[in-house]
Amino acid sequence: MYRRNVGIALFNPEGRVLIGRRFRDDGPEIVLPGLEWQMPQGGIDEGEVPEVAVMRELWEETGVRHADILGETDWMNYDFPPYDGPPHRLGMFRGQRQKWFALRYTGDESEIDPLAVRNDMPPEFDAWRWERLDRVADLVVPFRRDVYREVARSFARFV
Repeated sequence: MYRRNVGIALFNPEGRVLIGRRFRDDGPEIVLPGLEWQMPQGGIDEGEVPEVAVMRELWEETGVRHADILGETDWMNYDFPPYDGPPHRLGMFRGQRQKWFALRYTGDESEIDPLAVRNDMPPEFDAWRWERLDRVADLVVPFRRDVYREVARSFARFV
């Protein structure tokens, strides 16, 4: 079974996307040295539509409230690597089933704060930066790379 999830490619006016540096493992969502960077993503709550989930997740993980949806992908899956750690909320899932959204950031960078706790969700990122979309797949853990490459192809027109 796959966990329903949204992914976020938040574009700044220069056509770069926001990425965050994960600072800890989260069960089967492992972090590998040198491959800690990723775009924001998160689960879709029961009864929530993806277009609402993407804005909630963007705010929870980054503090961003000012963004416009530009486009979205079809659903894509990735599998978690083998996990033999302690029981975890993601442990029941084979991986994630994601719908990615391209968003144009319309706010001020002072709004971006990945370390604040929002909706009682602990921070996932300890740093952030803008990056070229076509480079992000090289910065993520290997089990996410195929999805990131497809996102880069799908959203190249927004760069």
